[in-house]
Amino acid sequence: MRTSRKDFIILIMMSIIGIIASMTVIYQIYIVHELPPFCSLGSTGNIQFNCAKVLLSSYSNLSVFGFNISLDMLAALWFVINIVLVLLIVFAGIKHARFSFKLLFAWRFIGLAIVPYLIYIELVVLRSVCIYCTAMHIAIIIDFIIVTYFVFMPKSRVKLLLYPNIKPEVKITEIA
Repeated sequence: MRTSRKDFIILIMMSIIGIIASMTVIYQIYIVHELPPFCSLGSTGNIQFNCAKVLLSSYSNLSVFGFNISLDMLAALWFVINIVLVLLIVFAGIKHARFSFKLLFAWRFIGLAIVPYLIYIELVVLRSVCIYCTAMHIAIIIDFIIVTYFVFMPKSRVKLLLYPNIKPEVKITEIA
């Protein structure tokens, strides 16, 4: 294992939470044909906590070549790809691990870039918030913060294991 157990858990934890949230919605909406639990929690001001309004809106699907694809299915796929990339970083050969490390950062950046649009749709257009979507948004944001730490922090153990020739930056102090 190329990382510590702690770093491995940190790298996949938010993806697991995201998969649980997205799979709950997929199962409830598309298989059981019911709303997920805790879907309607009232309102605060002009914003409702109503998953149904979000999950059943026209904004919950993406039309690609005439096919409607659920954003929840895309989210589940996004989180699965996250985990696959982490597994490659941890267990693949060094060349594939390095490539996967860079790809993980880019992949998580793409997820982060989409979140503001989805929040805008919920808050401004639909005036309704879905707790499952919010859980996924938070997981994506925290995922990006975590991978940014591992990519850019000089003392990142993951980075040092993948790139052993990179020395951590040394703090230079002025001589008085």
